[in-house]
Amino acid sequence: MGIEPRAGILDIRPYKPGSSEAPGIANPVKLSSNENALGCSPKAVDAMTAIAPKLHLYPDGGATKLREAIAEAEGLEAENIVCGTGSDELLQLLGRAYLNPGDKVVQSQYGFLVYRLVAMQCGAHFVSAPERDYRTDVDAILETAGDDTKIVFLANPNNPTGTYISDAEVRRLREGLPSSTLLVLDSAYAEFVSNADYSAGIELARERDDVIVTRTFSKIHGMAALRLGWAYGNKSIIDVLHRVRGPFNVNMAAIEAGTAAIRDRDFMKRSADHNEEWVAFLRQQIGGLGLEVTPSVCNFVLIHFPETAGKTAADADAYLSSKGLIIRAVDAYGLPNALRATVGTEDENRRLVAALSDFMKA
Repeated sequence: MGIEPRAGILDIRPYKPGSSEAPGIANPVKLSSNENALGCSPKAVDAMTAIAPKLHLYPDGGATKLREAIAEAEGLEAENIVCGTGSDELLQLLGRAYLNPGDKVVQSQYGFLVYRLVAMQCGAHFVSAPERDYRTDVDAILETAGDDTKIVFLANPNNPTGTYISDAEVRRLREGLPSSTLLVLDSAYAEFVSNADYSAGIELARERDDVIVTRTFSKIHGMAALRLGWAYGNKSIIDVLHRVRGPFNVNMAAIEAGTAAIRDRDFMKRSADHNEEWVAFLRQQIGGLGLEVTPSVCNFVLIHFPETAGKTAADADAYLSSKGLIIRAVDAYGLPNALRATVGTEDENRRLVAALSDFMKA
């Protein structure tokens, strides 16, 4: 008999990323992982290329240059920032630092799958609060959380629904939770949101010692391959995360590229403008085919399909794949009748709409 892992580990289903292959198609269009349709900043590419002769050197363990660049660009304090190998690592570090076996973790019903993984890795008890119209319900979270929850994870905006709640609602959530509960605001898609009532949560995290905000370079910055994220919070939380992270958890290429990317505000604006135009196009065009599309402020749309034989989400997924268009099944989120489609280039978006039109007519 082999060595047994800790109880509960073998119950974890490893995270399955969006597919990048369509059987029989040489160069499929990948719209399954919410990647930036415009790629990444050319300045980030140049910065990463420039460090090639230094690959034999260890990076700065504290990612000081990057933290200072983020602080300057976002109007923050560098000492209140910690960087990680994607925001995924930062979420896992929070679990490692604050969760004991048996602790209670709460998320919204269709929250990001990694929250469940974090809880299970730590032996914590994981509970989902029901949503209303695919949107976070603050009252439901408060009722579910009660007085004994250690962490509440809130993706705002949320993946895979694309919906968000206002800053006022986030603050109402925080006020309703006990001070012993850590509120983790996952704001991976914050840069795409232009709505006046939205906030990424930075000010709330600045005001309190029981809130932390995570951000990523994978979305609007288009640097998913380098795995880079950052978190902002009270120094007491940041100090804890520095103690549990690896000594060189952010590599040199990511530090240099991230520093260039966070300063390239023109690229960020072009990415946000492109997304605003084409997410509206997808919602309007796909909705016109008779399919329900959840209103999204992110760089993707959630498309709902009927249960009619031949017109289900699984049928649509197979049809689109046969046409070289890869989008994301979200049955793992409890949404078996929906598919999530990333905003692509103009050509990719038009191809997707045309293919869905053909599918619905068939």
